Amino acid sequence: MLTLYWALLITGVLFAIVSVLFGDLLSSALDGPLDFLWGDHLHALQPTVVLSGLTACGGAGILLTRYTWWGSAAILITAITCAVAASILVYLFCVKPMQNSENSVAYSMQDLVGRAAEVSVPIPAEGYGEVVMRVGAGNTNHIAASYDKVDIGAGTKVVTVEVIDGTLFVTCLDTEV
Repeated sequence: MLTLYWALLITGVLFAIVSVLFGDLLSSALDGPLDFLWGDHLHALQPTVVLSGLTACGGAGILLTRYTWWGSAAILITAITCAVAASILVYLFCVKPMQNSENSVAYSMQDLVGRAAEVSVPIPAEGYGEVVMRVGAGNTNHIAASYDKVDIGAGTKVVTVEVIDGTLFVTCLDTEV
């Protein structure tokens, strides 16, 4: 059994070293063919989770064999319990938080309707200017035209009324009556 435990431990350590050194390269090379193994429904069985459990099983087996007087069955059950616990911890504290932290910077132009912006390049009554708008975690610039056909100066707060062919049609946010 000691040979099995050493094999599990060495496999896990080698996987960790290869992942650190060549992780991005391997990820690009294997992107797609192995996705069915841990798609959207099997996050708990990702290689990081499984191999960390196997590594913990190997390490626990080696330590328990060396430092306890337990029988091989008790050591195996305890090592498997350690593997399951390590896998759960890696999943809960590493994999799941990383999945939850993924942010998309994509947005639809139609999502900009009703959003506030600031004019960065003055918008003439019959022409185009530019607005800066906060989208997601950053700012984005867009071509804009006046919805009301009035001049809008730089620094003016505006709101998008509609989007036509990639152009934001805006009106002043602080309209005086």
